[in-house]
Amino acid sequence: MHRIIDGTTTHVDRAAMIWARATAFRDYDLDIASLDEARPVIARVLTCSPHALLAIAETADGTTVAFGAIAPMPGADSVAELHYFGVEPDHWGKGAAAELLSGIAALLRERGFAAAELAVYADNDRAIRLYERLGWRRLGEPVPHQRSRRLEQRYRLALDPTG
Repeated sequence: MHRIIDGTTTHVDRAAMIWARATAFRDYDLDIASLDEARPVIARVLTCSPHALLAIAETADGTTVAFGAIAPMPGADSVAELHYFGVEPDHWGKGAAAELLSGIAALLRERGFAAAELAVYADNDRAIRLYERLGWRRLGEPVPHQRSRRLEQRYRLALDPTG
C-alpha cells in the first residue's frame, strides 16, 4: 500500500529523478538525465498554473516511488492534464502506478475537475494496459510527438458523469 500526497513544494527533485530513470529504462537508454536536466521538465508543469499539482506515491517508510505532474488544460479549466507520470523502475509491477493514478483521480475530483487527459507513446503497451484497466479511454488517433516523432495516443478519464 502506498501513501498518496501532494508533493508540489517538497518533492520536485525526487520526481525529476524518477522521471529521468523511468524514461531511460523505458527507452533502453543507458544515458540517464541529470537532476539539472530533469528538474526543469517537472518544474515547468508546476509553474504553468496556480492549480498545478505534483502527486506523489510513497512507501510506508516515506520513500517516494512514483509521481504525477498535473495542471489544468489551457482553455478547459474543468479538465486537468497529466503531463508527466513516472514510477521508479524497481517498483514497476508493485501497484504504485495504479494506486497513484486512482489517488490522482480522487484529488482532481476534490478540486472540481470533470475529466483528466494524458498522452502516452502508442508503443508503450505496459502503460496503455494500465490506463485502460483504470477506465481511461482513447481520444482520436495517434499523432507524432513534437520532438521525438514517436506516435502518441491521447487518453481521457471522466471524473464525473458530465466529464
